[in-house]
Amino acid sequence: MNTVQRFWIFAFSINMSSDMIKPGHSVKIHQKVDPQRATARTFFIDASNQGLPTIPPEIFDFEELEEVHLENNQIEEIPRGIQHLKNVRILYLNKNKLRKLCPELGTLSSLEGLDLSDNPLLSSALPVLRGLRGLRELRLYHTDLAEIPVDLCKLLHHLELLGLDGNHLKSLPKEVVNHTKLREIYLKQNQFEVFPPELCALSNLEIVDLDDNKLTAIPPEIGNLTRLQKFYVARNNLLLLPESLCQCSKLSVLDLSHNRLHSLPHSLAELSGMTEIGLSGNHLEKVPRLICKWTSLHLLYLRDTGLRALRRSFRRLVNLRFLDLSQNHLERFPLQICALRNLEILALDDNKICQLPPDFVSLSKLKMLGLTGNQLASFPEEILSLQSLEKLYIGQDQGAKLTYMPEDISKLQNLKELYIENNHLEYLPTSLGSMPNLEILNCCHNLLKQLPDSICQAQALKELLLEDNLITCLPENLDSLMNLKVLTLMSNPMEDPPGEVCAEGNQAIWTYLKTKRNMKIMATKIQAWWRGIMVRKGLGRFEELKVQKKGKPSPKDKKGGKNAKGKAVKKNKK
Repeated sequence: MNTVQRFWIFAFSINMSSDMIKPGHSVKIHQKVDPQRATARTFFIDASNQGLPTIPPEIFDFEELEEVHLENNQIEEIPRGIQHLKNVRILYLNKNKLRKLCPELGTLSSLEGLDLSDNPLLSSALPVLRGLRGLRELRLYHTDLAEIPVDLCKLLHHLELLGLDGNHLKSLPKEVVNHTKLREIYLKQNQFEVFPPELCALSNLEIVDLDDNKLTAIPPEIGNLTRLQKFYVARNNLLLLPESLCQCSKLSVLDLSHNRLHSLPHSLAELSGMTEIGLSGNHLEKVPRLICKWTSLHLLYLRDTGLRALRRSFRRLVNLRFLDLSQNHLERFPLQICALRNLEILALDDNKICQLPPDFVSLSKLKMLGLTGNQLASFPEEILSLQSLEKLYIGQDQGAKLTYMPEDISKLQNLKELYIENNHLEYLPTSLGSMPNLEILNCCHNLLKQLPDSICQAQALKELLLEDNLITCLPENLDSLMNLKVLTLMSNPMEDPPGEVCAEGNQAIWTYLKTKRNMKIMATKIQAWWRGIMVRKGLGRFEELKVQKKGKPSPKDKKGGKNAKGKAVKKNKK
């Protein structure tokens, strides 16, 4: 079998979309083609994840190739034959072992998208790329770059996306202003202490990502980016935001999480198109008033912000679908939340909430609820009305401990994941067996002594986490859970199966349960066989049931002189 036959080939002979693959977007494979039938008309080849030490030379025979995937292999160099791929538009070589780039790579005049991320590239290798004048997207994530070659900034005028996350950059060359068509730039996890002023001159920028740097300020010139839509500056050292940020009128996503902010500029209230705001990890103490004017918000992150209550106007955020209020100081469930009837995800973990209000049932679209680490004295019955709920987190690693789960938990028929760890539960409701969609059940660190036999009916279960309980035995039919992949039993006084069997893993446990069950069936059959013998022979306590020969009385009839009805028989005197 030749090299081409060793990896999957995918192809389409129709015109490919001109839209480039965005970060995180998966490639859509329209048709799988038999490698033996691949022809020069092949436009797409996927040879990723194959452990290839080099690029198979057969690939260069497909002169009409437009998209080539070679990521996640062991390729150390690019052969000169790459020059034959005159029509290639998209080339993925990320996650290999490339240190140098051959000059022929720079001759691919049709190339529009190139990914060289996660390669140990030498800085001297990058000038080869200056010949790629038509390049629109260049990704160099995690390549240990300390600086960007000036030639790339001078010559690659058509760049629309530049990905430089995970490098060692402290600044950008001033020539970066030549990238007038740049729409997206990713500079996450670098070493910027000063916001790169050159970015403020790139008026077409729509996405700027500077998360995980060391920025202390954002310049007023940020207001020049009137097309900016997404701005990420989480995990920096920002104390203030410039008032001019409000001039970025198209801004819809703003992540300011884990900075040193105490407030937001009032002028930001003008950003009426905001749909997502991240403020977690800032010491706000109060919800900024202007946020309640952003009625288009869908996602709001306020984790660990020192909140003790919500503003009355918070109820205006009727379009919220995601709300994170975890790790705050809320002692009561904020009633304003009950007005947010489009909420799908609500995180209230690690607060001091004691109970849920009756109006909580109005959150009928809720799919995920986090209440871990609060002061709930008992399981909140209000949760049982949430028919759409799919994930429930009510473990109590801190705060009050739950001592029971209601049988009515089965009302949550759509529940897929239930986390009730770190409580004082001694038993589980039998109704868990009638929850057809339950996939994950986490009961770690409780006081459980046994599992209900009905758990064997929860056929969707994939993970059953039981470590650190008081369990000594398992239901004999637990191995009937065909989808169960994870079963944890550490720190339990297991007897049946014994601890040494449990330590060998699921397969050993299933074998033990099956063997025990078969032995039980065999014992039942032997018992029935022996009982039959005892009955037929009238032995032991079955003596009275002995089959009598026709016309002959039983031994007791002879001794007791009784007739069949139990009356004494009088003998005739001669």
